[in-house]
Amino acid sequence: MSDEYDPYSSRGPARERPGAKLREEDEAASGPQAVAVGQLRAFIERVERVQEDIDALSDDRKEIFAEMKAMGFDTKAVRAVIKLRKMDEAERQEAEAILDLYKAALGMA
Repeated sequence: MSDEYDPYSSRGPARERPGAKLREEDEAASGPQAVAVGQLRAFIERVERVQEDIDALSDDRKEIFAEMKAMGFDTKAVRAVIKLRKMDEAERQEAEAILDLYKAALGMA
């Protein structure tokens, strides 16, 4: 076993762990610093991959709404329905009651 200390594991140095992904420039550093650099890079790359997925899904959602609009659906109403479907029944009833109260107060009911 080498002299390197890995503060995140009781199994030994980072380079001896199965699956440890340290790049060549990371291996030049020693001890906790090498682990921190490798972990930081891994976290950043994970966030970047998730952001790419989010961007792709956002594009998909835009396409779906464009398709609905082309078919003649009111996308504002569809968005409102989606928002209501996310709420549980009690929350939805409370929101509708408050809306009815405000509409009545303004003479819109």
